[in-house]
Amino acid sequence: MRIYVAGIGPGSPQDITPAVLQAVQDSNVVVGYKYYFQFIEPYLKPGTECIDTGMKKERDRAEQAFQLAEQGKTVCVISSGDAGIYGMTPLIYEMKKERGSEIEIIPLPGISAFQKAASLLGAPMGHDFCVISLSDLMTPWKLIEKRIKAAASGDFITAIYNPKSHGRYWQLHRVKEIFLQEREPDNVVGFVRQAGREEQEVTVTTLQDFDPEDVDMFTVVIIGNSQSFISDGKFITPRGYYREQDESGKNLGQNIMIQSFRTIRQELKHPDIPLWKLWPMLHAIHTTADFDMENLLWMDNQATATLYEKVKNGTLKTIVTDVTMAASGIRKGALERLGIEVVCYINDPRGAEMAKQQGITRAQAGMRLAAAEHPDALYVFGNAPTALLELCDLVKKQKCFPVGVIGAPVGFVHVEESKHAVKPFKQFPKILIEGRKGGSNLAATLVNSILTFDDAEQLRPGRDV
Repeated sequence: MRIYVAGIGPGSPQDITPAVLQAVQDSNVVVGYKYYFQFIEPYLKPGTECIDTGMKKERDRAEQAFQLAEQGKTVCVISSGDAGIYGMTPLIYEMKKERGSEIEIIPLPGISAFQKAASLLGAPMGHDFCVISLSDLMTPWKLIEKRIKAAASGDFITAIYNPKSHGRYWQLHRVKEIFLQEREPDNVVGFVRQAGREEQEVTVTTLQDFDPEDVDMFTVVIIGNSQSFISDGKFITPRGYYREQDESGKNLGQNIMIQSFRTIRQELKHPDIPLWKLWPMLHAIHTTADFDMENLLWMDNQATATLYEKVKNGTLKTIVTDVTMAASGIRKGALERLGIEVVCYINDPRGAEMAKQQGITRAQAGMRLAAAEHPDALYVFGNAPTALLELCDLVKKQKCFPVGVIGAPVGFVHVEESKHAVKPFKQFPKILIEGRKGGSNLAATLVNSILTFDDAEQLRPGRDV
């Protein structure tokens, strides 16, 4: 006496496993929903009885299977997809325990709907994934939504079962809303209607463009993770093999930086700011892990875009830094790619002699040398407020004509004053860190945000990491 619990796959004959076909042929009785009998009828032996229990009659179906098996018949209970995934297998085992039955239960796996849909879409399930049903018949919506939020924030590839019914019309809209709170608008989404059947429809789109109204109860929706992409119309989620083979580690470093930027953006209090301000702000917070940068970053209108345009048209050829540490933080790959030179005069012997003779700091002396040799450079300050104040004096005396200024000196003496002093100059764009905070690493990352501004729209930092 036995009960087979078999998943017959999503609906096409070629997706039914040989083990399931053999179980169907061995059975005296097949119990299931009548719609699915059409897929296994060609394989039934003569005289096999097919018993339909109707939709939403799962308990009746299980009870009838036990009654028939207890009469000595071999019974096969069929489910679409895999009977163990939102199917009959768990119920059959629960009922066996409840009845104290000695009937042998033999579960047979099938190809699940999300697996079939995934194969039609391309390869979306290439990394960690979860499957969530939106049916709230036996699970409270509050719990379902909690799972959706966990999947979205955990960057899981997420397959959605039971996305819609006549009574459930808004839940999939809520899923989209939750995922857009955690993911980028270009996050890949695919959905397949009637997978494996004549009416099959396959669609690949993005989270932003996904319309839940295009989905019905016969559809499986798959939402990719942050690494998913579209290639030749196919939905692909990489496992990471190419990243591991990259001996330079560049892909891995960039991948970490992309994920970090996305995390920062999600945690911003005011994420809806112009891209020219968002891009350097993300760099500043990434470098410092200090979300106070939202309040401290001060910029002239369109400063990042204006300075990047000077990079593109060749106006910005030289960067002058107040200290060597600021220079070392500017990405060498970007400088080489764009043909830009970085110079620093802090250790120049001429500056040391000038500082000694005139009673000024070496940073001030360095600015005087820089103004003489590179009057039209981008001037970057990550340490010395005296250097920034000196630059302001040189500009007023028309001895220096910067293409722009990055002002992030740090400390307690004349720091805030130096930043106020540079603000009134309208002839060049400025990016400043207000208050006492700053530093060479912060100044350098602001420069890097300018050099990579063409990556901002796709939010893909780290090209030159």
